Amino acid sequence: MLDLRRALLLLSLLLLSLLCCSVRASCPARCECSEAAHTVKCVSKDLRTIPIGIPGYTRNLFITGNQISRIGPSSFRGLENVTNLSLSNNRISEVESHTFTELRSLRSLDLSNNQLAVIHPEAFTVSNQSLRELNLSRALYNHSSVTDLATSFRWSSLASLQGLDLSDNNLIFLPSRIFSHLTSLRRLQLSNNSLVALHNSTFSGLEGLEELDLTLNSLKTVPEEGLRELDSLPDATLLLGENPFTCTCGIEPFAMWLNRSQGRIRNAESLVCSFPPNMRNTSLLAAGTLTLGCHQRSAGADLALQTSYVFLGIVLGFIGLIFLFVLYLNRKGIKKRIYDMRDACREVWEGYHYRFEIDSDPRVSQISTGADA
Repeated sequence: MLDLRRALLLLSLLLLSLLCCSVRASCPARCECSEAAHTVKCVSKDLRTIPIGIPGYTRNLFITGNQISRIGPSSFRGLENVTNLSLSNNRISEVESHTFTELRSLRSLDLSNNQLAVIHPEAFTVSNQSLRELNLSRALYNHSSVTDLATSFRWSSLASLQGLDLSDNNLIFLPSRIFSHLTSLRRLQLSNNSLVALHNSTFSGLEGLEELDLTLNSLKTVPEEGLRELDSLPDATLLLGENPFTCTCGIEPFAMWLNRSQGRIRNAESLVCSFPPNMRNTSLLAAGTLTLGCHQRSAGADLALQTSYVFLGIVLGFIGLIFLFVLYLNRKGIKKRIYDMRDACREVWEGYHYRFEIDSDPRVSQISTGADA
């Protein structure tokens, strides 16, 4: 009886050891797994697809620095516990609809440093609307991919998203109402792009935004249309540094707005003019008073231009009167010249007409030839 108990105990220990070995063996090849930290790392392993067999306990999944070109709904099955997913630097070019649907606990998604050229309409749909942070820095293949991205934002369930990073994507423009469905967004990073203007409805739906980063873009000024957009974000801290602001007369409304909104702009004192050369490094806060003089000079220039136009009109009118007077004095000679020209033209025309009749009638042509002979 005792031997039987010992045998059963040994068998139990053997089964337990086998179970432990099977758990350890469940880590995919070329990946590192830590059950204690609920973390799996597959970093720079030249993977072509998302590895199969990722443990179900995984909460932090890092698949970075590989050669994965496409991800879809079958890529993350059985990973309901993943909360943080990093797919950066994988050369991903296509994200299919419902790729992340089975990641029911996903809160942070990092797709930075990829080459997204095709983004399907529901690419970022996540069950329970759990996603809070989305990093797309240096992720778009080119600036035209932003159109697909706007469609995806519209169709994906991202109503709970709080942080969005679109920096370093060479964006030239933002489609109207691109963020209108991201109603919970608090932080929007658009730094280091090539944005040249802010248009109506650029930031529609972002009334709760707390931080907007527009540093290192191509903004030469912000016209009144763009200022209205920024005013539609009453609680947002704005970062506008490192833009090539051009301090000409058109900068005045923007400079006045800056002075009025200093409390919302981080480091407003450091904003300076880049052009023209004589205004370089001049504080934008002071540009408003400088452009007032510019407008005064412009008014004087307009008055001088109007005066020159009036003087030119008087001179041209006087020349026209002299020309008409000369014509009147020479009216008889002009009339005679016109009659002489008319008679000359008539004689030439009659000669051509006579020659045409001779050429067109063979009999007349023969008579004429005989007479010549």
